[in-house]
Amino acid sequence: MSIYEQCPTYTGKVVALEKTNKNHLEDLLKCYSDTLAVSLFNSDNCNGDTFYYTTPQRMAQAIDFWEYSYQERYFVRLTVIDKVSGECVGTLEMFKGTEKTVVDSYGLLRIDLRSDYETTRVINDILSMVTENLLSAFDVEHIITKAIPKAEVRVACLKKNGYAPINEKYMTYDNYFVR
Repeated sequence: MSIYEQCPTYTGKVVALEKTNKNHLEDLLKCYSDTLAVSLFNSDNCNGDTFYYTTPQRMAQAIDFWEYSYQERYFVRLTVIDKVSGECVGTLEMFKGTEKTVVDSYGLLRIDLRSDYETTRVINDILSMVTENLLSAFDVEHIITKAIPKAEVRVACLKKNGYAPINEKYMTYDNYFVR
């Protein structure tokens, strides 16, 4: 069954991933108004959206757009939930590439985490779930994702999990890794 027909919840050791919805709004606003976190987000090819949201109304608009994009099968946005506290601490987005983005054997992954969750433990857990579940859910062989140099923890986690720097521009953008 397609992830766009029924989006499962994925459970790791530290965090769980479930389809983003309006119930996550209050917690996600803490992530998307965190200037340290936003500085690490990948907003490439997002029509100028920096993902810096400071009001519940703007966060609700983003969630509405993410739901619309899911319904249209553009991408899936999953909320990252701390298994101990139950708090929503970020999101990840994934979609299967097209000839306009990447070849269709690639999935594009974006990870947005609150700055206090930009840790080895959390990122490794997310990357493990991506490998175990999302490659097959999107019918892709490879994952491409961005990590800027100042995102040192993320870069180290990507390398530890088998991602290698592309060392060339992806579309017109820099700092991409592939696994």
